[in-house]
Amino acid sequence: MSPTALPAAGPEHGHVTFLGAGPGDPGLLTLRAVEALSNADVLVAEHEVLDVIRTHARQGVSVVQTDANPSAISPPGTGTPQLTVVDGTSTTAAVPAAARDAAHLVMEAARGGRRVVRAVSGDPGLDTYAAEEMLACAAAGVPFEVVPGVAAAVGVPAYAGVPLRDAQGADVRFVDARTASDRCWTEVGASDGTVVVSTTLDSVAAAAGELVSAGRKPDTPLSVTIAGTTTRQRTWTATLGTIAQTLKQAKVLPSPDGGRPVIAVVGERSAAARRDQLSWFESKPLFGWKVLVPRTKEQAASLSDQLRSYGAVPHEVPTIAVEPPRTPQQMERAVKGLVTGRYEWIAFTSVNAVKAVREKFEEYGLDARAFAGIKVAAVGEQTAKALVAFGVKPDLVPSGEQSAAGLLEDWPPYDPVFDPIDRVFLPRADIATETLVAGLIELGWEVDDVTAYRTVRASPPPAETREAIKGGGFDAVLFTSSSTVRNLVGIAGKPHNVTVIACIGPATAKTAEEHGLRVDVMAPEPSVHKLAEALADFGMKRRAAAVEAGDPVTRPSERRPGARRRRTTT
Repeated sequence: MSPTALPAAGPEHGHVTFLGAGPGDPGLLTLRAVEALSNADVLVAEHEVLDVIRTHARQGVSVVQTDANPSAISPPGTGTPQLTVVDGTSTTAAVPAAARDAAHLVMEAARGGRRVVRAVSGDPGLDTYAAEEMLACAAAGVPFEVVPGVAAAVGVPAYAGVPLRDAQGADVRFVDARTASDRCWTEVGASDGTVVVSTTLDSVAAAAGELVSAGRKPDTPLSVTIAGTTTRQRTWTATLGTIAQTLKQAKVLPSPDGGRPVIAVVGERSAAARRDQLSWFESKPLFGWKVLVPRTKEQAASLSDQLRSYGAVPHEVPTIAVEPPRTPQQMERAVKGLVTGRYEWIAFTSVNAVKAVREKFEEYGLDARAFAGIKVAAVGEQTAKALVAFGVKPDLVPSGEQSAAGLLEDWPPYDPVFDPIDRVFLPRADIATETLVAGLIELGWEVDDVTAYRTVRASPPPAETREAIKGGGFDAVLFTSSSTVRNLVGIAGKPHNVTVIACIGPATAKTAEEHGLRVDVMAPEPSVHKLAEALADFGMKRRAAAVEAGDPVTRPSERRPGARRRRTTT
């Protein structure tokens, strides 16, 4: 058995895993943490930690939430616990309102042989008081293990571009300002090493004052980072003597968010000049940009992941809903013809077409083996991936442009000697263009052009999202087709003039301009991933221009409310 293999849970006491969820970035979870989460019967955590870990838990896992107010920042074990279910069918557990500490919650959850994951922010041994809960489990005979996580005091400075040690070496001290004694401040004040202080935004100046009183020079560099390792991260650089004024001038304080936790690093390694060179995270091309992706969650998944890699915060809003055709008989005949050898080729022009055929196959008890002897074409990489997931490797994918035109460039003409059958099955949307049909006929093929699904306008998004679209709350919107332009404007309104408009190609750009939008970015080729790359390049150039001009780097949504952009013609 490997050192990290999950031990068997006892039939009476169960088993508890104390798990460090890291400082906020879900990507910092360890492999062992993901394994433990996938095997858990119950999760016990604060609201913000649940947001990090819940995607790795299995459907139906019970969740004991230890803070009564999801937005409240409270120490572990406070508040009224609630029991919910990850799959969305929420229920409230019969837990007395009396405040029972987290240790009792954990042990109660483990009863009956259940596997419990007690997840905490950062690392269980450094960022929280999990040791008290471990001792309680040990005293009660409940077996447990510890899965370390990335501590906030280590992870946040790394994301802020503030190394705690370098080639010269340094003594590094960690201080929790909430519990630090006078003796602690005296010791770190007398040291010339790096000090990492865990505190709150409105207590930073007080912590700086403690260090100065203890002997640190007022001109000692200081960096302060809030919401570290997330796309909401923000860092200020100053000195021990100027940090209060810096936060005031930045209009950060006074603020209702003053109680939010921050990590402050004191020492030469946090100097602004060094951070300008080492701030890799906050200098991502789209860092903090809220980007509207008007596609369904299934379609937008890989695109959203790509946007996150650029530092953006994608917001998926479906503009099109997919429904079955009004008359399914045509589709039914085509699928039967597929099985009986009516077709030489089947051409898929979208992921939705693959899904429609797959659903019809499942309805008839068929699987990918029904494609035996039939050549399969896919209009692009995403459609090809959907086919591979179905168990079908496409014979033809465009080598150039991923579109109907690109597919036609590579499609072979009908040859009666080598092609025993001259017919192509083309399952597609009800609003698809005739480009592919006309091109195939010109190449000598007979085409069964079948409506496999209908596209209809999706329901309007929530009022909050609609207001953000019209009020400039989004930094950019990606339009991947003309229909996404028309439908988004129809269900949510016209994006604000400060919002960067990015379009996948000339036809989509023309539709956007017809709706009064100025197109700022266009993909070099019709690919959603090339579109995201183009937006990232736009953001990088915009950032570089601000830095070169000595201006602060801001997001488009941070422009003065009501400011109008001059419209240009092309």
